[in-house]
Amino acid sequence: MTLDPLLSAARDCVMDVGFRRTTLADVARRAGVSRMTVYRQYGDLPTIVSALLTCELVALIDDVQQEVEHLPSARERLVEAGVRLVQELVSHPLYRRVLDVDPELLLPLVVDRFGSTQQAAIDVLAEQVAAGQQDGSIGPGDPRLLATCLQLTAQSFVFSARVVEGQDVLPELRRLLDSYLRP
Repeated sequence: MTLDPLLSAARDCVMDVGFRRTTLADVARRAGVSRMTVYRQYGDLPTIVSALLTCELVALIDDVQQEVEHLPSARERLVEAGVRLVQELVSHPLYRRVLDVDPELLLPLVVDRFGSTQQAAIDVLAEQVAAGQQDGSIGPGDPRLLATCLQLTAQSFVFSARVVEGQDVLPELRRLLDSYLRP
């Protein structure tokens, strides 16, 4: 994946010192531009970090969707992509870094609101749920609500990966998602 140079610089900074210790000046310096350039393009550090996380997640979603496109039904594709995405996120360097260094930054995204990265995932999931309802492989219900529940479930597996380290929970996630979506 080729990132915007500012997002790439932000990624490098976060990998070096974490989110809390990264500054807009650090990102600008690493990208070889002025702080004003970063400010004009992204506004502030939380916006650039959000754009970075969303870009990384969307790239992972695209990759796993390509890996599962051969499966016959939308439900099978959604379940397998969900399991693979969780597996990828658990070991993804940037997401690991956030969980290892700045986990408290994620708390609002678990208890208060969805961030733009979570919203992007829900948007993709809602489209896949609707496709599964069309082909008859996914049961009835509001696609957005079902997608939100899928997002919350998958997110809990990512955020809790260290709690169950050493246990193969992915088959259980697969069974959970498949059972939830069956008509």
